Amino acid sequence: MAMAAEDDEFYLRYYVGHKGKFGHEFLEFEFRPDGKLRYANNSNYKNDTMIRKEVFLTPAVVKECRRIISESEIMKEDDANWPEPDRVGRQELEIVMGNEHISFTTSKIGSLVDVQSSKDPEGLRIFYYLVQDLKCFVFSLISLHFKIKPI
Repeated sequence: MAMAAEDDEFYLRYYVGHKGKFGHEFLEFEFRPDGKLRYANNSNYKNDTMIRKEVFLTPAVVKECRRIISESEIMKEDDANWPEPDRVGRQELEIVMGNEHISFTTSKIGSLVDVQSSKDPEGLRIFYYLVQDLKCFVFSLISLHFKIKPI
């Protein structure tokens, strides 16, 4: 698969969450076509409040995000044999890159044991590692931009 041109349409949204004794708890982020990264983390544990952050990214940062997605080859996958969302929670990943649009929904993945025991361990492994990479990428961008105690 050739990497989409930098000026092609690009959008990514990831959501993981559940509804439990502390209400609707979730982590969500999206990379918008205008370069805006939106982040939300809602945890009601110990009366915590929702954290929302927004930041505009440079074209180089968006290009790196696109590279991570392209190299994962997630656009070739299909979630038909992945575990259905359940009471433990759900994950959603939507990506638009150029003319390609994918949307995945699966249950929360606790560990690689869950991946290996699924009906599609190879596809779910690609999803699992891509999500880990994207979370690290987003957390680093958020922590770089929003310092609690600037020096």
